[in-house]
Amino acid sequence: MALHAFRFHPGCILQKENVVMLMTKLDLVCLQCHRREPFGLKAKCSCGGTMLVEYDLERIASALTKTELCARISSMWRYKEWLPVSDEKSIVTLGEGWTPLIRMPVLEKRHDVAALLVKREEQNPTGSFKSRGFSAAVSLLKEWGIRKAAVPSNGNAASALAAYAARAGIEATVIVPRDCPGIIVEECLRYGARTYYVDGLIHDAGRIIDEGKDEQTWFNIGTMREPGRVEGKKTMGLEIAEQLGWRLPDVIIYPTGGGSGIVGLWKAFRELKQMNWVSGDLPRLVSVQEAGCQPIVDAVRQGGRWPSKPAHASSSPTGLRVPNPPDGELIVSILLKTNGTAVAVSREEIQDAARQMGRQGLSCSPEGASTWAGFLRLRASGWIGSRETVVLFNTSHADKYLDWEPSVKPPVIRTYADMKRNF
Repeated sequence: MALHAFRFHPGCILQKENVVMLMTKLDLVCLQCHRREPFGLKAKCSCGGTMLVEYDLERIASALTKTELCARISSMWRYKEWLPVSDEKSIVTLGEGWTPLIRMPVLEKRHDVAALLVKREEQNPTGSFKSRGFSAAVSLLKEWGIRKAAVPSNGNAASALAAYAARAGIEATVIVPRDCPGIIVEECLRYGARTYYVDGLIHDAGRIIDEGKDEQTWFNIGTMREPGRVEGKKTMGLEIAEQLGWRLPDVIIYPTGGGSGIVGLWKAFRELKQMNWVSGDLPRLVSVQEAGCQPIVDAVRQGGRWPSKPAHASSSPTGLRVPNPPDGELIVSILLKTNGTAVAVSREEIQDAARQMGRQGLSCSPEGASTWAGFLRLRASGWIGSRETVVLFNTSHADKYLDWEPSVKPPVIRTYADMKRNF
């Protein structure tokens, strides 16, 4: 499949004074009970269901053409009508999005598929796809006048919040596991974030942030805590559609920890379908996890039944290590609705996949390499057919995981009281 060609219009900038974007967002709608509320900085309904932003898609379609879109700035903000920020002056950007979607002809031929493409999210400003979510989320915080934010993270979300908060003049606090890659910790420190190690995993970090949120008046910007991160990641799906000439691929393979990327992709394709900008079936979405922390995989194998207790985590210290995703049931339901699946691959398979992709000129993080390992499994089993177009996501670059000691060692905490003693 030939990729669609687009041009960048150098006069398309975001710095125009007193320009207000189209008010295309409508409400927040609960996917579980269908409750509708005015837009706000929340992502959970009183029933416990996830709330997503609903847009006036008819208005977007009537006000914008595909031809006009292709002349816009080469960043995710080319899709500003599909994003929840109302005033362009609130946008906090470092140039995120519009990452390359490249074909892998040698691997296509070797594994007999119609097209194999890699979405190169490692080329985002903070070296990972997290730039998208935090550009949108921090823009919302700025628009709503919030001055302090905190995030629990396995790493890349922490450095992304640190960078975008610095850009916006917002105070950032990040908490990461003690085995978080040192280069990522160094990034957080470089951007000025108050940085802590938690003696535990990402959910332990989240607990500490919740314990301190009232006293510290910080906004917990963790996964599925507000609408911006999902909406920012939604732009990955909008880009894929545009880069493929408004034709959707057959299969998308995505590394899954917290899972908001899966939600964002699904939401993007649904919105484009409602606007009649694409036709055909939605791509079959595939979540890849590392064996040793595979709650999504286990739930798919059990027909969608979510485990009552968080999964045990013995996997590597990467973004895939999320024992209890904030809305795992939603992720699993999306995989099943799209006739997708989930697959667990071993640490050794991931390491070998990273080497194979390196020989193709790509710097793949363990998360990104896991998608190639997942593809090999699914192609060998016949789940992926020879006439199909497949997109893999490389969500960050390999150098994030080099052996490195940060210049300043953050304090280790177990509780919010520990944190206060280290202020």
